[in-house]
Amino acid sequence: MPHATRRASVTPRLVVADPTRPALSIREIEVLLAWMAAESKEDAANKLFISQSTVSTHISRIRAKYAAVGRGAPTKAHLLARALQDGYTTLDEW
Repeated sequence: MPHATRRASVTPRLVVADPTRPALSIREIEVLLAWMAAESKEDAANKLFISQSTVSTHISRIRAKYAAVGRGAPTKAHLLARALQDGYTTLDEW
């Protein structure tokens, strides 16, 4: 499975269902982590061989899922915090 890289390998992780966590798909997690590791959505799109529009769509859906469980994530920093809190990535991977 492709993965985003910065300094360390960043690999999507599935987490056990929890009503306070949104149900992110493997692809949504992969796109989220690639975007986190990239300088821009365009860079993330190029690494994943998808369009920038597709990255934007995934990020919008992820934000909507977080808002739906009462844990809004309006910025990239908020999304990184949520990904760390929910176990989709760890600080060691960054």
